[in-house]
Order: sequence, then structure tokens, then C-alpha cells
Amino acid sequence: MTFDQPAYDAASHDRPVRASGISVIVPCYNEYDSIDELLTRLKAVADASAHTFEIICVNDGSADGTWRRLCDWAAKWDALKLVDLSRNFGKEIALMAGLDRARGGAVVLMDSDLQHPPELLREFIALWEQGHDVVVGVRRDRSADSAVRQTASRAFYRMFNMLSEVPISNQQGDFRLMDRRVVEAVKRMRERSRFMKGIYAWVGFGSVGVEFDVPERKHGKTSFSPRRLLNLAFDGMLSFSTIPLRIGVLLGCVAAAGATVAGIYYLIKTLILGVDVPGFASLMVATLLLSGITLAFLGLVGLYIGRIYEEVKGRPLYVVRRTEADIEVAKPRSVPGKITEAAE
Repeated sequence: MTFDQPAYDAASHDRPVRASGISVIVPCYNEYDSIDELLTRLKAVADASAHTFEIICVNDGSADGTWRRLCDWAAKWDALKLVDLSRNFGKEIALMAGLDRARGGAVVLMDSDLQHPPELLREFIALWEQGHDVVVGVRRDRSADSAVRQTASRAFYRMFNMLSEVPISNQQGDFRLMDRRVVEAVKRMRERSRFMKGIYAWVGFGSVGVEFDVPERKHGKTSFSPRRLLNLAFDGMLSFSTIPLRIGVLLGCVAAAGATVAGIYYLIKTLILGVDVPGFASLMVATLLLSGITLAFLGLVGLYIGRIYEEVKGRPLYVVRRTEADIEVAKPRSVPGKITEAAE
């Protein structure tokens, strides 16, 4: 299987020639029950396409039989490329591991839980061929999510768009196709605290949306617990905005100005009317309020410093344990541009 590599200069913004290869990146975490249907549907799309496909499945430290099932598929489908990470690094990092290996002129990102319909790739590719750099899957509704999650999601995106210079939509996720030059721009952003939706928005490029209905999850349950979603929200806020720090400065200035005015008022009042009995309750409320604000913003500064600390250590984003090349299986000989089945 061969790929026509487009000419690309990382320092240049010249448009590369459209290449024929399509890379599909699928991060997998405990998706053993979904693998067979997912790859069967992806193979049907690949077989019907005029483009050469490579499917890159990134096993993100799965604890079930996901890797074993992927190896079984790799033995009979030459288009399947595997990356097994040494532990669970998280979906955002797993996507980067796939992007680092992708060679296609267009790269598709999709989930492995069957909530991103593989058949939609045909429409993605058609729009890419028309000249669109980014094609994004847009959910028609969020009825599959609970009311609490929908409310929290709307609140997060509203706050994010207020604070960030790069607004994002709560209807768009990781299900998207990106042209090679967009992929190269994303790959150059190597920060560890990754919020991929913000990164997609930051690199820019024109995009077009394709609406789709999110089917119900057939197997297992989502790995994004409320705690992980909260951590992701913090990463997004802190990675793409310093406005929270500016708010802290503003509140400090307002508090200092208010304290100065109050001090002048009580000084004049004391000089004219004499010493009055101070109010213990009001004093305690003011002290606790200002102390709480101070500690909150010290903690916020600590979060930013913690991210600086993580970056300056220079650790790799991920560690690869093995790939499909390490699987001791006899693969069938492939014809360039075609996907072959192993002899049964």
C-alpha cells in the first residue's frame, strides 16, 4: 500500500497538492465489543473508495481484549496499522500518537464506540475533494446526553467563548477530516495539557460542517467520567486564555480601591464624630471574603505555574509499547492501493 505524499514546508503556508491517501485515526480504550463492527464498516467504506486507506488504531492502555482483537484484524487486513501505548495517556494524547503516524493527504479522526458513523466518511472525502481543508461532523442534537451533562456542556462552552479568543461550538467534536497542511499545523503544537477542540480552532483554516445523528452507544460505557470531563474543562480554560489571571488583577484593584475609600471614610468619621464601636460581624465578613478571593487566585496562579512545570520537563507526550510491526503474524502480500484479505 502506497501513499502519495504532498509537498509540505512547515514554515510555508503554500497549499499542497491533494494526495490520494486517506488516514483514519481511531483511539481505542476498552472497546473490545465494538472493534469487529467498527472495522467491518470501515473496511466497506475503504473497499468502495477510489482512495488508498490506512486505518490507525491507537490502543490507549486498554485493560480488556482490545489489543488482541486488533491484532487479529491486522493479520488479515493490510490497511490496518496499530499503535499500542504503554499505558492510558488519555484520548487527546492518543489522537496525537495517531497523527504522528498518519501519512495520508487527508486525516480523519473518529471514536471507536460506533457513535461516529463510518459511512459518513464518504461525504467527508467528497467535500475535501472540493477544496475544503476541514470537514467537521456536527451533531444535530444532544438528546443522547443527560440533562445535567447538556446543561454543564452549554455552561462550559459559553464561558470558554467568553474568555477565549478562539470560539468553539458545543455541537462539534473530534469527528472530522483535516487536510495534510492542517494536520502538520496541529502536530507542531506539542503541549502536554491538550484541549483538542481549542487546538483545532486555534490553527484556523476554513471548515464545513456535516450534520449527523449520534446513535446510542451499543457496548460498554463512556470512559469520560464527570471528574475527567471537569479536568478537561480546566485544561481548555487554562490552555487558551489568561483572562482568569486578568480577572484576579481586576478584582484585586477593585478590592484595594474599596478598602482605600472605606479607610478614608472611617478616618474622617472618627475625626469628626469620635471613635465608634466597630462591627465585629462586618469585619469578619470582609476579612473572610478578601482572604477567600486571595487564596482562590493564588491557586489559579499555581495551576498556570504547574502547567509551565510540566512543559519545561520536556517529557514525551506518549510512550509506544509496540506497533503492528511487532506482531508475529504472516501478512498477505498486498497490491498497492488495494486492501487484501488473508486466506481463510
